[in-house]
Amino acid sequence: MTDPKKLFLKTYGCQMNVYDSERMAEAMAVEGYVLTEVAEDADLVLLNTCHIREKASEKLYSDLGRLRPLKAAKPGMKIGVAGCVAQAEGAEIKRRMPLVDLVVGSQAYHRLPAMVRGIGSMVDTDFPVEDKFDLLPTRTGSRGPVAFLTVQEGCDKFCAFCVVPYTRGAEVSRPVARILDEARGLVSKGVRDITLLGQNVNAYHGSGPGEDWTLARLLRELAQIDGLARLRYTTSHPNDMHDDLIAAHGDLSELMPYLHLPVQSGSDRILRAMNRKHTVAQYLETVARIKEARPDILLSSDFIVGFPGETDQDFEDTLALIREVGFGAAYSFKYSPRPGTPAAEKAEVASATADARLQRLQALITSQQRAAQESMVGRVVSVLYEKAGRMPDQMVGKSDHLQAVHVTDKAGRVGELVQVRILASSSNSLAGERISA
Repeated sequence: MTDPKKLFLKTYGCQMNVYDSERMAEAMAVEGYVLTEVAEDADLVLLNTCHIREKASEKLYSDLGRLRPLKAAKPGMKIGVAGCVAQAEGAEIKRRMPLVDLVVGSQAYHRLPAMVRGIGSMVDTDFPVEDKFDLLPTRTGSRGPVAFLTVQEGCDKFCAFCVVPYTRGAEVSRPVARILDEARGLVSKGVRDITLLGQNVNAYHGSGPGEDWTLARLLRELAQIDGLARLRYTTSHPNDMHDDLIAAHGDLSELMPYLHLPVQSGSDRILRAMNRKHTVAQYLETVARIKEARPDILLSSDFIVGFPGETDQDFEDTLALIREVGFGAAYSFKYSPRPGTPAAEKAEVASATADARLQRLQALITSQQRAAQESMVGRVVSVLYEKAGRMPDQMVGKSDHLQAVHVTDKAGRVGELVQVRILASSSNSLAGERISA
């Protein structure tokens, strides 16, 4: 019996890429590949790239440079680049790095097995008409208690700083039946917590019985699956937080009290320049309605600091919004231009100024995050165990609010949902003791 072929898969960036990497690994498993954590052992190396973060292309080419001696020592090794950088740069990647055997875009990875076999073009960045999810194998194998499930891809918002409409395409929603089938399959394999993914997930409008379904209706149906204890979704746009979705936060115990709702800036002038299509007042009104429906909800957000034209007052307005909302977490970045986006043509804020602003904003967010965590001390929270901790008799999991919790529990098992009394808060996690199942 011959040894199985080995696949080394590196994933950059967002949760959508984590999901995509899982699906690519499953597709290659059908071809006889097993995953390895050692690139030197691999017959196939896949780099699943993200174009959102700063210097995404440079990181890719740096990693490819480190792979060059591996391929020289192992001529049969194949190297592929997948994801959003592949979608954006296509043949340029093969031109700059001849060691790359294939380039597959974010909408074409269902064709990966054929490409590895040498069938068809070795650069595929088309936006195919067929549903790639229809052509992928059923998700198989054992799983942990937490999983991602893509329900929507692409975006029609065209924010001035964002490459998603160009690398993921227009908004497309998966049909309801296929999502429900995949969710039930995940639960049958032990999953208890599912996060629905989409570049603009709350714009979901998938075809279902009778008519297109909203995300709220989809969540209500998913909540009926026996054994599925928790639901979340990300990433959302403020303009698509409609009444039925806000109501679902109040009605569904399975829908966790955590919501990532990017605002990007607290200045109406900068929001207009970003083409965000909402104002600060509209965002705050949406937040107020969400908190009314679910008073214990924890909000997180995204912020871009130093967007072209941002003044000191614009930045102070952003800090004021953060103070008013009180975020439990946030992702914040210094603006960096993405080629092909409208903002890339505008004059940038001085780097030193943007750096100083980012430090101030992150300090404020950190103080709010710590306050949110410290407010949990003494409370009893639900924790879903995801893995054993580093310490003896310790389990690690997430609270309803997506906070990491370390629990003293020598009898704990992965997949258990237990009640935990929080005893202490550290910079990035909570610590507690189990009090009941």
